[in-house]
Amino acid sequence: MKKYLFGIDIGGTSVKIGLFNLKGNLLKKWDIITNKEDLGKHILDDVYKSIKYQIPNLEEVDGYGFGVPGPVVNSKIIKCVNLGWEDYDLISIFSKLVNNENILVENDANVAALGETLHGAAFGYSNSAMLTLGTGVGGGIIVNSKIIDGAHGAAGELGHLHVVKENGRLCNCGNYGCLETVASATGIKNTFIELQKNSNIDSTLKDKEHLSAKMVIEAAKKGDVLSLEVVEDFTYYIGYACSILSIITNPDIIIIGGGVSKAGIYLLNKINHYFRKMMFEPVKETKIVLAKLGNDAGIYGAASLVKNDR
Repeated sequence: MKKYLFGIDIGGTSVKIGLFNLKGNLLKKWDIITNKEDLGKHILDDVYKSIKYQIPNLEEVDGYGFGVPGPVVNSKIIKCVNLGWEDYDLISIFSKLVNNENILVENDANVAALGETLHGAAFGYSNSAMLTLGTGVGGGIIVNSKIIDGAHGAAGELGHLHVVKENGRLCNCGNYGCLETVASATGIKNTFIELQKNSNIDSTLKDKEHLSAKMVIEAAKKGDVLSLEVVEDFTYYIGYACSILSIITNPDIIIIGGGVSKAGIYLLNKINHYFRKMMFEPVKETKIVLAKLGNDAGIYGAASLVKNDR
């Protein structure tokens, strides 16, 4: 008898695994270390062993959903640089381990968006979009409660929207001036460092060791002028990205997640300010909200892949 679903979120450092019942309720969650040796060939075997330890009788498992850090088309992984996977057929490999063909794979930002839509901040809405502001900037688009991948698995990759028109920084994708270079935690830190070098304005963070985006945002909240300039800069770009999303996919709601979003209402108000200045009038009812599920969004969304496909 089928009793369970698994949601598995594979990251560059750890693999988050969630055990769900068939209604999509989380029963148990845990992490294992991502073993990236030998081009990631041990990752799926480690996941299998961990699941087998928790549920010895895999006949009780209805299906497995995966989120992975890279583009995916029709459940085929194009490339996961951080894992060493390229043209990787996860389904074929994992189905042999678990003797189950009900396996679906999606990009990690997409499954996080799906998780927040079906179980978190966008619950009750079927059309949503999400921006995840962390070390990089991820994005996902949900239409009629389904993930939109696009032809090449790049739908919703707003982190690579070209926002800085002149003298933009080099992005990991190879282009210059991407949203990720100014609105990620790394981008925020780099903007502060650049402004500090080219400004006579004093700052409470001057010559601070181990500078972080969180420190910049907290200093801005306390009125630090240089930090305020950084915050206005990156929230402008996020507001611009939201305005693009609002007319391309016209979601009911846009979710802001990731580590940077922990700045809370302070951050949200500034993003909303710039969004409202740039938005197209017919989308004025679009809501911008903070994510609710945190690091669990990926496992919820991954499990929902197989739950929704039943």
